[in-house]
Amino acid sequence: MTPRVAAHLNPPNAAADAFAAIGSTVRLRLDPHFCRRGTVDGAWWPRSREAAAELPALIAVVDQRLAQITMRVGLHGDAWDDAPHHIPAHGRRIRVGWSRHANAHLVSLVSMGAEPIRLLVIPPDTAVGPAAAALALSVRGAPGRRPADILGAAHRTAAAGLGSPDADGPAHGENQSGNTSDQPSTA
Repeated sequence: MTPRVAAHLNPPNAAADAFAAIGSTVRLRLDPHFCRRGTVDGAWWPRSREAAAELPALIAVVDQRLAQITMRVGLHGDAWDDAPHHIPAHGRRIRVGWSRHANAHLVSLVSMGAEPIRLLVIPPDTAVGPAAAALALSVRGAPGRRPADILGAAHRTAAAGLGSPDADGPAHGENQSGNTSDQPSTA
């Protein structure tokens, strides 16, 4: 069975469904309850290390699904090929903060009046099996597990042929248009 690894986004409120669908598929999985049990609130599998190309779609999907407005993004300075200080998103400019002290496998999205959203960044060149496992593990709320621990466990799970470690069944999801997918989109 091929794991489904497109975005798994169950909006926590009905207002998120009122937004227009985004055109491109973002490989993202968010904790549907945001219960803050673990070190990350979900995972994102970008297609490249070009922050200027990848971040606008991520921000659009997260804002849509959570009915929020991202004001700032935090990234590790060496984890990306480019380092824009601002990026366009929904007709506004979002400040991008870079730090070499941040975790290279995390991206933080900060919005007004809400806790920052911390997403595990799965390296773009990761194979489908480990990426599917990392997407599933990221929403299980692993207290004390560092992002590198989650990625390592995902690689071990995939290498052992165990499929997705998701407690609710195989890794699956739907893209932001609501269509399920057996393979991550290459668009």
